[in-house]
Amino acid sequence: MEGKAMSENLSGQVVGLLNLLAYQSGSSVSRTLIDNPAGTVTLFAFDRGQGLSEHTAPFDALVYILDGEAEITISGKRLLVKKEEMVIMPAKEPHALKAINRFKMMLVMVKS
Repeated sequence: MEGKAMSENLSGQVVGLLNLLAYQSGSSVSRTLIDNPAGTVTLFAFDRGQGLSEHTAPFDALVYILDGEAEITISGKRLLVKKEEMVIMPAKEPHALKAINRFKMMLVMVKS
C-alpha cells in the first residue's frame, strides 16, 4: 500500500473528506490526517479487489465508510459495511478488509 503524508496543515479549515484522497486504479492509497501519541486518523481509498490482509492491532480502531462498500472480517466474522456505516475493530482481534466495490474509509485509532 502506498502511503501519503499530509502535505498541508488542515487545522481550523472546513474540508470535504472525499476530496482529500483519490482512487488509484489497482491499488490502495492512504493519507494521515492526525498522528500523535493519543491516536491517529487516516483516510484510505481502495480500488475494487484491494484490501488489507488479516492482522491485529494493539488498540481499538473505528472504521467509517465514506464511499462504496467493504467486506471487513473480524475474528472470522464477515461484515458488509457500506457508505455512512461504521464498525469498531477490537484491539488484539484479527481483522482484514477487502473492497467489494472500491471504497474510501476513515480509520480512527485511539491509543490512550
